[in-house]
Amino acid sequence: MKVVILAGGYGTRLAEETEKIPKPLVPIGSYPILQHIINSFYDQGFTEFHVAGGYKWELIKAWFEKSLPDFPQGMNVSVTNTGLDTCTGGRLKRLEESLMDDPFIFTYGDGLADINFNMLLDHHIRMRAGVHPTHATMVTLTAVNPPSRFGRLQIEHGLCEIFTEKGQDPDGWINSGFYVCQREVLDMIPGDACVWEKDILSQLAIQGRLAAFQHNGEFQMMDTWRDRKYLEDVWAQGSPFWRRWSSDN
Repeated sequence: MKVVILAGGYGTRLAEETEKIPKPLVPIGSYPILQHIINSFYDQGFTEFHVAGGYKWELIKAWFEKSLPDFPQGMNVSVTNTGLDTCTGGRLKRLEESLMDDPFIFTYGDGLADINFNMLLDHHIRMRAGVHPTHATMVTLTAVNPPSRFGRLQIEHGLCEIFTEKGQDPDGWINSGFYVCQREVLDMIPGDACVWEKDILSQLAIQGRLAAFQHNGEFQMMDTWRDRKYLEDVWAQGSPFWRRWSSDN
């Protein structure tokens, strides 16, 4: 099964690094976050990767060409320039000719998680075999429930009906950006200006064709310097959560 990784954004919140290199090459410990993402999939048996580059994509391509001898035998990685200002849906559309099989997985080049991707795939298959075969699930996203940075209030008629301190919010599920997709979803993408999250996922939700796999484990984006510091601290401890399914552990 093919794994697509979107890696074309500017990464402006990490500008001191991304003025020189694209965000997916920003290191966590000794390796770029992109390599950590690829390794987390490889741990679970995935070997074919398509990286959709944009901003400074040639540096990603050069890095892979230099590093491939160090990757495990049987791993195949291709890097494609999908345009400097192409939106997320458009980047996926530009890889259409490489995505001839059903289904495929795709994610972004700046997030790490301890998701069991084979369980995610099984959930997608079960949902497609559900009660509406003529409107079968086209995409399954992975929902996570990260700890809230703030407390929760529910206000009715000017009074606080619910007050909780920061922590897990039972209703606080968010999209982590790890998907299983049927190839036909690419037919919904008109071109480069298509935003996957706003234009496609919202439409599929209305149609009842967007499934959710609820993941109760770890998930962390690398959006800020604070995020990067956290991931580096986890890596330095020697047992990073995103390698949970590694045969080496």
